Amino acid sequence: MRIVEVAIATVFVLLGLRSLWRWTRRPFDGTDVSDHALYALFVTGRVGLWFAVAGLFAIYASVDLRGRAWVDEVEPYRWYLIVPLVLAAIQLLAGWFLGRRSPSGERDVSPPP
Repeated sequence: MRIVEVAIATVFVLLGLRSLWRWTRRPFDGTDVSDHALYALFVTGRVGLWFAVAGLFAIYASVDLRGRAWVDEVEPYRWYLIVPLVLAAIQLLAGWFLGRRSPSGERDVSPPP
């Protein structure tokens, strides 16, 4: 079963590399430094999530025990479950803040009509 996990981890690494190549080549017309920082956080969260999921499969491939493997041997790696959650939150928040910014870099504070 280890070959399956390694193959899936390899696929996720390749998808992460493809995502990195695609999102770094995409033009970004930000005028403010904070726009570029938010975009960098968005890309980091998006690309890092692929690599984090690949890491989960790599950890699972390294476990030799059967039955209670997630309880006994993976306990030192339990903190790693937080990594995909943090990267997903970074991507979500950066995308949300980027979507709320106006093209000039300032928020639109005018009242609705």
